[in-house]
Amino acid sequence: MSPVQRALSGAVLSFSLHDEMRIVRDELASERDRIARTLLKDGALRVTLVALKPGAHLGAHRADGPILVQVLEGSVEFHVAGSSVPLPEGSLLSLEAGLEHSVSSAAGGIFLLTVVAQAALPPDLRQHPDE
Repeated sequence: MSPVQRALSGAVLSFSLHDEMRIVRDELASERDRIARTLLKDGALRVTLVALKPGAHLGAHRADGPILVQVLEGSVEFHVAGSSVPLPEGSLLSLEAGLEHSVSSAAGGIFLLTVVAQAALPPDLRQHPDE
């Protein structure tokens, strides 16, 4: 995968998700089981397009902030808190910050991952679990 050759932050950014999905599909063909393409990285906000080949699995991990997943193509399955959440195309899933999860895709899929990284926020704007 080549280094990013475009703006990741700015006052106004616009993307064609169809074009970005074509790029990750092309890159996935020559990669291992998955590919991720950062679309936006501005302060605490991160938006990444993630593609998984059929049978791919992302091991258990945690996000520093809350996440939102939107399945754009195919299907994925999130494994969180002892449950499996199947997400077909068109589904949305949100997880709170720090919740351990893993992801798999039996048939392959592409999803848009949005994360608000708590460590990048000023202390007065961070989520506090006891609130």
